[in-house]
Amino acid sequence: MAKKKSAPVQSRAYLRFPFSDRVQHLVMLLSFTALAVTGLVQKYPLNSVSLFIVRLWGGVENIRATHHVAATMLMLIAIYHLISMGYKVFVLRQRMTMLPSLQDIKDAWMAFTYNIGLGKSRPQMGRYTFEEKAEYWALIWGTVIMGLTGFMMWNPLATVKLLPGDFIPAAKAAHGAEALLAVLAIIVWHMYGVHLKRFNKAMWTGQLSEEEMLHEHPLELADIKAGIAGRAPSAAALRKRQMIYYPIASVLGVAMLFSVYGFVNGEQTAITTVPPQIATIPVYVPETPTPLPPTPTQVPSPTPAVAAEGTSASSTSPTWMNVGPIFAAKCLQCHGDLASGGLVLSTYADALKGGKDGPVIVPNDAANSKLFIIQSAGGHLGQLSAEELAIIKAWIEAGALEK
Repeated sequence: MAKKKSAPVQSRAYLRFPFSDRVQHLVMLLSFTALAVTGLVQKYPLNSVSLFIVRLWGGVENIRATHHVAATMLMLIAIYHLISMGYKVFVLRQRMTMLPSLQDIKDAWMAFTYNIGLGKSRPQMGRYTFEEKAEYWALIWGTVIMGLTGFMMWNPLATVKLLPGDFIPAAKAAHGAEALLAVLAIIVWHMYGVHLKRFNKAMWTGQLSEEEMLHEHPLELADIKAGIAGRAPSAAALRKRQMIYYPIASVLGVAMLFSVYGFVNGEQTAITTVPPQIATIPVYVPETPTPLPPTPTQVPSPTPAVAAEGTSASSTSPTWMNVGPIFAAKCLQCHGDLASGGLVLSTYADALKGGKDGPVIVPNDAANSKLFIIQSAGGHLGQLSAEELAIIKAWIEAGALEK
């Protein structure tokens, strides 16, 4: 008789991340992605991809609104994570295995020597590897930096009450640099370590197989098999700790939620685009005009010089005095001190000088002026209104005069 084939042994699955942790990861993933997309298009506003995304989003105001909503989501999930971690540590008495230690340095060196062929074996690691700890604390550090610098830009009036005004542009530079660093870390480090080198599905399924545990976390697997990992406290001890923790966590949670509310609604900042206001000053005119003394007849002035193909430089043509305030209201966020693309529009000389790619204003030729072409396409971060664009066009066609 032929022997019956034995059924394949099913590999045991071990719970690595409970449902709460997986939800936190998903919310953080969505908020981080939205922040990265809407933030980088504002950091590089003249890039063709940025212009496409701004048009796709329906304008820069929608980009900013999405960025603010995503930032609020990140702050809320950070509060939930803090309260959740407190429950695990105080109530459940779980070990704080995410804290860095000297052993992580040893594991990193052992992994490095193994990868270049000098070591004999890979390091044996526990609940969290040194790579996972580095990513986690980089996320914590980045969230703190982005929160502080974001507050300075979102609430500049409150900031300058405590700090010098120079902190506002410094915060903007740090905010953009940290954002770029975070995006590169996700694309280069996290994407390779979690998705390419060995696809880790634990943050989606919550579980790892025994083979995966043996490969990635052999020390934790040994603790689980020995029965010394994840021991639940007694029901009486659990209730006692919960009665202490819940009131404290509730007060702290409400306080942090009010802080987020103040962060978001603290003040109306200049980030909202406001059309330039033309001041009207009343002129004193007496009811009975005083007759002027007779004046000699002036010699007629010569005919104005022709600017280009019959177009005269009329005194009614717009000058820098007309277009300068428009640039100041709409363009200096990117083309002021930061000089995006090398272009500065704060002075007449800088505007005519242009940016890294050459002049953006061609006097007497608006159709070939890069500034007019980009603004005419619409969807620009500092998009001008139709009336403002008409003034800019008339100014360029009249020779882009300063006075």
